[in-house]
Amino acid sequence: MADPQTQAEALAEPARINGAAAEATLSGGELTWRPAGGGEGQERRLELESEVLGCRVEGRKLRVATFAAGGGGDGERPSALACGGGGKGGGGDGSRRRGEVVMEMESDDAAERWGDAIRDRLASLGPKRLFIIVNPYGGKRSGRSIFQNDVLPLIEAAGIFYTMQETKHRLHAQEIAHSLDLRKYDGIVCVSGDGVLVEVINGLLQREDWETAIKVPLGIIPAGTGNGMAQSLLHAAGEPFSISNAIFAIIRGHKRALDVTSVVQGKTRFFSVLMLTWGLVADVDIESEKYRWMGSARLEFYLLLRVINLRRYNGRVLFVPAPGYEEVGEPVEQIPSFEQNGVSNGSQEDKANDRNGERIGYPGPSIEEADLEWRSLSGPFVSVWLGNVPFASEDAMAAPKAEFSDGYLDAAIIRDCPRWDVLGLLFQMKDGAYVNSPYVEYFKVKAIRIEPGLRVGGSAKGGIIDSDGEVIARGDGPRGGEAEHLMAYGPPIQLSVDQGLATIFSPRSR
Repeated sequence: MADPQTQAEALAEPARINGAAAEATLSGGELTWRPAGGGEGQERRLELESEVLGCRVEGRKLRVATFAAGGGGDGERPSALACGGGGKGGGGDGSRRRGEVVMEMESDDAAERWGDAIRDRLASLGPKRLFIIVNPYGGKRSGRSIFQNDVLPLIEAAGIFYTMQETKHRLHAQEIAHSLDLRKYDGIVCVSGDGVLVEVINGLLQREDWETAIKVPLGIIPAGTGNGMAQSLLHAAGEPFSISNAIFAIIRGHKRALDVTSVVQGKTRFFSVLMLTWGLVADVDIESEKYRWMGSARLEFYLLLRVINLRRYNGRVLFVPAPGYEEVGEPVEQIPSFEQNGVSNGSQEDKANDRNGERIGYPGPSIEEADLEWRSLSGPFVSVWLGNVPFASEDAMAAPKAEFSDGYLDAAIIRDCPRWDVLGLLFQMKDGAYVNSPYVEYFKVKAIRIEPGLRVGGSAKGGIIDSDGEVIARGDGPRGGEAEHLMAYGPPIQLSVDQGLATIFSPRSR
């Protein structure tokens, strides 16, 4: 089917643009103008899809709200053709800035005609109604101000209707997504860190209508501590990390499929879209909370402490390798049936989704264990990291080969490594180069089972298992954390991937 923008009738009329006489043309999704009468000056242009938020008519004046990269928001950027092909966005640091192009037409009717034409072209591009969930407590407690100062002006300029609700407590976003009337909205947007997005995913998959609910497009505007999903989406499209770029991606409405991982222990199940860690990284992330008064330096400080007193954990990792990784690890002749381990803490959310003994919502992907070729790696382990997207945070590319919808998790496992080499590896995580180290085993899996053991040299101490920034199991003792956390530390935890199950707003790739 042809692009409606290319089928729309072209317009060409004289106008005064930003005060100067010009010949204006609207055609093929671009607004272009050049000096009237062959005067001096270069052709200017705005691409509606990538540089225009919306427009409004005031008598003979048409005000076009722009949001262009490289300082081109006022329309005074020469066209890429006139500049010799410099590419869209104009250069600079790639961050977008608001601007305005004022077109004074020859009559009120002409202004209305041009305004309608621009609005019609923009109407086919993005969502019209959004439900926005704001977490006012996450990160630097900036969610509310980001919504008011950054999000609201842009979505209003784009003519998007919205309903906003703030979260009041943990799992509130999950409750909202579980009960929301999705027929009223074209998408759900989280102004938060990654945790609220994960809650929304879980709420949608606990619904009776989960099959349609999970296809509602989701958006993330970074307002948390890690912001790994937003960074992954922007980086994949060649966009700099910024709140404004994340907002504009949602306004324009481009989407991509997103893998969803089921994390299961016994009868307890939840869904993840970012990562799961066990060992060093989880220990640093969670245990450094007591040094939060140090600000961002707490992670570096506690990392140094943990490297000086490096912990290793006994255990085993079993996995179904992706094609091309069949030689990693050792073959497993017989794998114990996972469904029979029977260990579960049983959460209130889990019990609420049982009706007459039948589970409501998405049961997770089916893993026929007997038909799969499982392999294994045995500890001790320094760190086990499983990533669904490339970035764990703004400045940590933990899974550089991860793709959003390839149907696999990327595993990065450190077993035996000198302590000071561990420190060097983690400092190389910024660009993902650490995976090239001989101390790191990096591979892709369709399913993986973690059998966490106790700390080497500490008979009653286990570790921390952290998923998407939340502790799911903690081994403070032989059976530590069972009452406090979603899962128990010790019994197997299995992860399996459902390819492209969810849908997420994403910038258009350059």
